Amino acid sequence: MTQQGIQESRTQAGYKLAAPDVALPAGGASRLLSRKVGNVAVGLVFPAALFLAWSYASQRELIPAQILPAPGLVVQTLTELASSGDLHTNIAISLGRVLGGFAAGGAAGLALGIAMGLSRRIEEHVHPLFKALAQVPALAWLPLVMMVAGIGESLKLILIAQASLIPVAINTFEGIKNVPRSYIEVARVFRFSHAQLLRKVVLPAAVPSIAVGVRYGLTQAWLSLVTVELLASSEGVGFLIVWGRQLFQLDVVLAAILVVGIVGLVLDKGLEAIEARLLRWRRAALVHLTEEHLR
Repeated sequence: MTQQGIQESRTQAGYKLAAPDVALPAGGASRLLSRKVGNVAVGLVFPAALFLAWSYASQRELIPAQILPAPGLVVQTLTELASSGDLHTNIAISLGRVLGGFAAGGAAGLALGIAMGLSRRIEEHVHPLFKALAQVPALAWLPLVMMVAGIGESLKLILIAQASLIPVAINTFEGIKNVPRSYIEVARVFRFSHAQLLRKVVLPAAVPSIAVGVRYGLTQAWLSLVTVELLASSEGVGFLIVWGRQLFQLDVVLAAILVVGIVGLVLDKGLEAIEARLLRWRRAALVHLTEEHLR
């Protein structure tokens, strides 16, 4: 066999080892679909029971309507807020704050996590203090940041960035530290430079942990935003909750709470889809690496 034939056979073997084709057994697709539908149905049991209990309590007036509005009234309020444009405006303001603070905090957390994961000296000097500061909730920093930055947009961006930085940094650090030693040894056999080692081995192997940190960081950013808007804001979804409480319109409060939950769920599911694509990219990168070095 020629040298070219040997290389092609090795390349094909690399593809087969990295991404084997697995066929589902007969009826496997339908069983998988049934299982997913069953999981969704089970997940809807508690919300449905809660909704029925809420409807029953409001119809029987077990709780005064001023304290627990009927579900129909909450839906009507939500529709009115959407039709007037107030809902979209406040959601857009809140999302802008979250994305700005999360971008800054996530980038800083990623850089810090990579630095601690790659440098033992940085880990020894920074990691203990970082772990101590990570135990302080974002809300505890509010008085100090308020004294320094005031109560404007900078206050919200700083607290959102701080809330998202910690989980991204921790998961990035853990992902790099947990890269299998065998991956590093293979890279040294191929005489990778430090940049190649980071780009082609360490980061692809740490992607699952980093993705978890990014998802958790965005969740913390959204929760911190709503908390800050409850305390120091005149715009945003959190402000809608405060505004409804001040007017004693609990239908507005419940409608805003519902929006907070829906938006948070959409953000999390969006990142979950991106994470799935990144994991496919990771597998493709490993296939490309096998092909490149078997030539």
